[in-house]
Amino acid sequence: MEESISAPVTLTTERLVLRAPRESDIDAVFTACQDPEIQRWTVVPSPYRREDAEYFVRDLAAAGWHSGANRIWCVFERESGALVGSQGLVLRAHDPGCAEIGWWAVKEFRGRGYTTEAARAVSRYGLRELGLRRLEWQAYVGNEGSRAVAEKAGYRFEGTLRSYAEQRGVFHDAWVASLLPADLD
Repeated sequence: MEESISAPVTLTTERLVLRAPRESDIDAVFTACQDPEIQRWTVVPSPYRREDAEYFVRDLAAAGWHSGANRIWCVFERESGALVGSQGLVLRAHDPGCAEIGWWAVKEFRGRGYTTEAARAVSRYGLRELGLRRLEWQAYVGNEGSRAVAEKAGYRFEGTLRSYAEQRGVFHDAWVASLLPADLD
């Protein structure tokens, strides 16, 4: 089944709803990204301003879905409707069939398995629905929380890339892991 790249896709799991960011999410995204740990381990701006949340929702996510090159979901707890995090797939123009997966989690919802549950849903979508041959996860060396999620979601650790991942003008060593269609449960 071929999908329109201009139409965002909603994914659901037992406990979560993953959908494209909306205007009504700006305040929750802004609040979540005040967390020093999200700023430490991701490429979100630091300090994180309301304008950054507006850009994330109105421009980055919307344009990414429209082009199909960057699919971003806000992740919500089904029961409460609370924002628990974000997930994204960035397709690589220079490497067709490959995409990078990434995520962040709201501080109050960490440790409940939500990020792993969402990562599994996004991974299945990428490998099965989009027909990708490979998903890659990368994180700055030391981001043990993200690494634990990747491992629980079935990603296989491949190594450390030295001075590889750029964050606000500084290059960091990065861990890399991958998931292939044959790895899905």
